[in-house]
Amino acid sequence: MELATCLSQCEAMIQKGSSSFYNAFRYLPSPRREAVYVIYAFCRIIDDAVDEPDLSPFTIDEIESKFTHLEEADRHFIWPSLRWLFATFPVTKTPFFKQMEGQRRDFTLTHYDSMDQLEEYCYLVAGTVGEMLLPVLHDHPDKNIVEAGIWLGKAMQIVNIVRDVGEDQRRGRRYLPLDLFARHGYSEEDFQEGVIDERFRQLIQELDERSRSWFIRGMQGIETYAPQSAFSVELAASLYAAILDEVRAADYQVFTKRAIVGSLSKLKLYAEIKKKYMLLSEANERSAVSL
Repeated sequence: MELATCLSQCEAMIQKGSSSFYNAFRYLPSPRREAVYVIYAFCRIIDDAVDEPDLSPFTIDEIESKFTHLEEADRHFIWPSLRWLFATFPVTKTPFFKQMEGQRRDFTLTHYDSMDQLEEYCYLVAGTVGEMLLPVLHDHPDKNIVEAGIWLGKAMQIVNIVRDVGEDQRRGRRYLPLDLFARHGYSEEDFQEGVIDERFRQLIQELDERSRSWFIRGMQGIETYAPQSAFSVELAASLYAAILDEVRAADYQVFTKRAIVGSLSKLKLYAEIKKKYMLLSEANERSAVSL
């Protein structure tokens, strides 16, 4: 299978699976753009092996085995795509294995007791994505930049958890932790019945605030990225944070309604961030001229 065809299939996966990520990262220059598509596609395949096993081309065990012996893996577009990724960027395999570890937890840990448990899960399934992306998006990521990338991934995962409460409930999962329930006087019985009242609203608001604080941490050092990468990262973060705004606008109905950011809202965010980076570029040009 030709590499160009493999990379195109990775792009098709992100375009179909996440309009927010696709719309944020399609403005990157090549080969950064294609690298993001490959990372997304592989993470999607890992996730589907757990959440949609009947539709997945591999089990999680098969994925781990093939990834371990990547040079020998064949018969699917993701393997030559990954070989290209590792040959092109200084990406390591470690965060990918951690991602698999996190996804495996959905087989055994389906109901969470504490925020500490949940934060660890957020790191494994999403903070690791920040670790995967940093060598692609940033030319010289130091420890602080990597930590920021992890915070950004974890913030996005909290958004996923809030958005997908009802879907996860139907799969027999409860990511909302019991210590959060106790703090707001909400019960497991309330959760099973889909009760939305002031207690539940305050519970989700606490997760909203935590996610937004992690988004702030995730944007630390954004000025050290290449301008195109900084634009894409900030746009992705803004599109994801906007999902929380949609949850609030729907009065926290997350059991039967999946919050979606509309096209007009996405265009508005794009225009605002594009304008910001155009102004920054003009300011940098003026500064260079004055020197």
